[in-house]
Amino acid sequence: MRTISIMNRVLKELFRDKRTLALMFLAPILILLLMSFIFNSNSTTNVDIATVSMPSNINSNLDNTKHVNVTKYSSKKAANKALKDDKVDAIIQKKSDNYDLTYSNTDSTKTAAVKMAFKNAMTNTTISTLKSKLTLASTALAKVQSQIPNAAGTTTQQKQTSSTPKITNHYVYGNSDTGFFDKILPILMGFFVFFFVFLISGMALLKERTSGTLDRLLATPVKRYEIVFGYMASYGILAVIQTIIIVIVTVWLIGIQVVGNIFYVILINLILALVALAFGILVSTFANSEFQMMQFIPILVIPQVFFSGIIPLDSMAGWVKDISYIIPIKYSGDAASRVIMQGQGLGSLGLDFGVLFIFLIVLTILNVVGLKRYRKV
Repeated sequence: MRTISIMNRVLKELFRDKRTLALMFLAPILILLLMSFIFNSNSTTNVDIATVSMPSNINSNLDNTKHVNVTKYSSKKAANKALKDDKVDAIIQKKSDNYDLTYSNTDSTKTAAVKMAFKNAMTNTTISTLKSKLTLASTALAKVQSQIPNAAGTTTQQKQTSSTPKITNHYVYGNSDTGFFDKILPILMGFFVFFFVFLISGMALLKERTSGTLDRLLATPVKRYEIVFGYMASYGILAVIQTIIIVIVTVWLIGIQVVGNIFYVILINLILALVALAFGILVSTFANSEFQMMQFIPILVIPQVFFSGIIPLDSMAGWVKDISYIIPIKYSGDAASRVIMQGQGLGSLGLDFGVLFIFLIVLTILNVVGLKRYRKV
């Protein structure tokens, strides 16, 4: 009976907590629906190939390949610029009888797709050439036999020799062993920075509030913005240390190749950590306990993984892709990937930095306004 009584008491408390019930039942449904939209709409990989001095038949076979878009360039310099600007994923150039392939290689899936498309195009071209030669040879043989019917034993046999073209592969980033993990690692690095800073800052401020420390602080003449800046500065120091540790481990322990300046990678993740800090403080104002704070993670943090770029967004539905533009991790991941894989500098990262700063400013203002509800005097 006592067990049943305890069970009844706990159930009554749970059913009175509408937020807990909603998160328990709706959060899994929301995440499953998001996964369904993302994975079902992203079943193919589209690639863009630049070609220089390529035969028209190979160009045509490449362009006729599904999910492959071919753009002709007059020079290798123009094609290299397109590759650097992310307009194409690879360059194919014919030099004499050989072929030179250059891959961006920031996405191993696209590199593999380019290799397969080129192989198929070469195979189809070879088959078409052999068919044409066989047709011409059959026609010529029939003509000779009709003109000299008794000269079958005196015909001369010509040997045709064909050399296999040499294919040379170049990689802008990494090498042939570069895999999908190398692509998502810059994004994962930002996600871990965001997740742990969000969790620690949110839990810490929640403890200050539930213990009454925040109420006593708000009862003093101190300004609300001073409280917010004080919390952000204190936890920001921890966020800086954590960010540097995560970046160092990712770069030197895991061994990811960094083409650009490692300082830019640290700077990007530091700004993301400050955004996570402000976000965690804001979310903690809506939670009444550590348990409720944890419940926000499936709704506010985990879905960000799906739209951060870990799962390619190229072939998603337009409205699904639009969600990624309100995800801070997307901008930090894009910026970190361009620095790590393409060696880009601060000048090309202005948009990403600008959006992250906007997130930071807006969340900070909301935190200052949100503290107004807790001031007693």
